[in-house]
Amino acid sequence: MVGPHPAVAQVRSAVRPALTASERPVLVACSGGADSLALAAAVAFEAPRAGVPAGAVTVDHGLQPGSAERAEATAGLLRRIGLDPVVVVRADVGTAGGPEGAARAARYAALAGAAQGARVALGHTLDDQAESVLLGLGRGSGPRSVAGMVEQRTVDGVTWWRPLLGVRRATTRAACAALELPVWDDPWNADPSYTRARLRGEVLPLLEDVLGGGVAAALARTAALLREDLDALDAMADAELARHDRALPAAELAALPDALRRRVLRGWLRSGGVPDVQAVHLHAVDALLVRWHGQGRVDLPGGVGVVRASGRLVLQPPDAPVAPPPDSEELHP
Repeated sequence: MVGPHPAVAQVRSAVRPALTASERPVLVACSGGADSLALAAAVAFEAPRAGVPAGAVTVDHGLQPGSAERAEATAGLLRRIGLDPVVVVRADVGTAGGPEGAARAARYAALAGAAQGARVALGHTLDDQAESVLLGLGRGSGPRSVAGMVEQRTVDGVTWWRPLLGVRRATTRAACAALELPVWDDPWNADPSYTRARLRGEVLPLLEDVLGGGVAAALARTAALLREDLDALDAMADAELARHDRALPAAELAALPDALRRRVLRGWLRSGGVPDVQAVHLHAVDALLVRWHGQGRVDLPGGVGVVRASGRLVLQPPDAPVAPPPDSEELHP
């Protein structure tokens, strides 16, 4: 008996392990593009065999003419391939973060609202991972951004599942062709006014040409290796933080390696209710440990402050009185 097309088999193989490992329902986020449509078809095939309920959601951003009709057409296709329930949700796109960032934020908010306890399956591929790594490198926003996306992560109670991070974009398109599924190509994905579109259409092909191929896979592999290191450091920081109460011993923390010490500080500040810890705040608090010369309170978002007193770092609430200057013993241990 002839089996499925190799591309179809590869996509199905990618979704099968997580479907068989949990009975939790799945909601496939599908735009109608090749990546998410191939994912939807694979989930529609594998989920009944794994005994997992599987539906889908398509988001209407309302940013292009005919977007509502396009969303309804995609929803109809998803129902025909066997997903149930299938819903269309309208995203409320703002302006913060530019067009790409605003649309992305609105899309994820809409998907989170539709999840209702299901895992939300996203069609990001190995090529998307490579683009994310390049974006992180270009922005210089830290190693986590270069480490790319993870297959499964729960944020604010919503589990985001990306089973196709090891699958090439060409494979998802081939799978759709083999299954005779009509693919919708979003014109925004080829618009050079958008950064990711230029990475996709210009930068990555140039790198592939200059470096002799294999660049996308190499970037994804680098992200996976870096993510392992970061996860190990995060676990060490969590263990270190768990050793202390609400105040941190300054001399003990100052002796830690920079990468570990700053992770401990970031976790401590977040657990203390600081809502948005930026690099400038982290470095100012870190200076209380490694460049101590008697400086006063470091003010942080939300009105919280940090002071060094009696050899310890202490979080102060917004209405705390200003701490007195440290004594000479603290300045000259």
